[in-house]
Amino acid sequence: MKKLTGVAIKSLKIVLGLFLLLTIIVLLYMRHPLFGEKPSGKRLELIKQSPHYKDGQFQNIHHTPQLSEGYNMSGVLYDFMFKKRVRLRPIDALPSVKTDLSAIQPDQDVLIWFGHSSYYIQTGGKRFLADPVFSGSASPLPVGTKAFKGADIYSIDDFPVIDYLFISHDHYDHLDYKTMVALKDKVGKVICGLGVGAHLERWGYTPAQIIETDWWQDVELGEGFSAHTAPTRHFSGRSLSRNNTLWQSYILQTPSLKIYIGGDSGYDTHFAEIGKKFGPIDFAILENGQYDLAWKYIHMQPEEVLQAAKDLNAKRLLPVHSSKFTLGNHPWDEPLKRLKAIADMPLATPMIGQIVDLRNDQQVFQDWWTGVN
Repeated sequence: MKKLTGVAIKSLKIVLGLFLLLTIIVLLYMRHPLFGEKPSGKRLELIKQSPHYKDGQFQNIHHTPQLSEGYNMSGVLYDFMFKKRVRLRPIDALPSVKTDLSAIQPDQDVLIWFGHSSYYIQTGGKRFLADPVFSGSASPLPVGTKAFKGADIYSIDDFPVIDYLFISHDHYDHLDYKTMVALKDKVGKVICGLGVGAHLERWGYTPAQIIETDWWQDVELGEGFSAHTAPTRHFSGRSLSRNNTLWQSYILQTPSLKIYIGGDSGYDTHFAEIGKKFGPIDFAILENGQYDLAWKYIHMQPEEVLQAAKDLNAKRLLPVHSSKFTLGNHPWDEPLKRLKAIADMPLATPMIGQIVDLRNDQQVFQDWWTGVN
């Protein structure tokens, strides 16, 4: 074996030094609060009692691989980096409406969508917010996934006091650190899956503000309101830990409406089970976007979204999880086009910020994405 020359040894030391420096930088950065907190103590003990927690992780109802059969991580990464993908982001600013949320009358039953999976619901005089992301980014990295032009016109200052905040799971495009910190003093209660409260407490939320739940639990909200928790088919995790917090959906039951708050999910039998237990659903909000056949078990194709709505016995469908961030490999407007082409039930497709009347299933919406380059 040949001995290394002085130049080679010096070069090796430089490479090792740079690698060590990079490792230190990454480890220090991952101590930032945005990465949240692992469940521990009494919270972890409660998690371990869940029937959905096994082998140190939460589990889906059925086997749910991260990648579909015939795909591997190296191939997916190669396609992501080198395969030509077209129209992932719009060139134009998206059309939108800046509704004054504080001016909505207490007796109005309305929904306002903010792009991706963030939306505001006012019904029966109570105010609800789901998966708010208003920092302009869906990534923990400063140069990560940025919001489309025109899709980020709202800020926390635009919001009135929120009675209940729903969090479906702890991924960055659903649980946003900057948004949650800014919202803290405007939120009465946060309803989330087991373990997610650890993130919230690190960010300044008090234990009294946090309601952590397992699947199939009922949360009484008073005055004829309740929230029922239900499964989704997905996963969780904000750093190197995977599935140490629970992902879930909600049925918001008001004195006169049932609203399904879907969260991220692949298609599975849980939709029919929810429909059987809680249907008919007056208004179903389902993720429709950022899909790929490579990860078909954790995100639905548009055709599956329509079937899921039917399984829920839903009267009306709002597709979300599109039109703000590029997280999939499809053209940015494809989810809405594909679903609109096959929909055989009332479909709500508002512009960002447009008022949706929860009681009017005949409300007409423009195909606002048409003509947007």
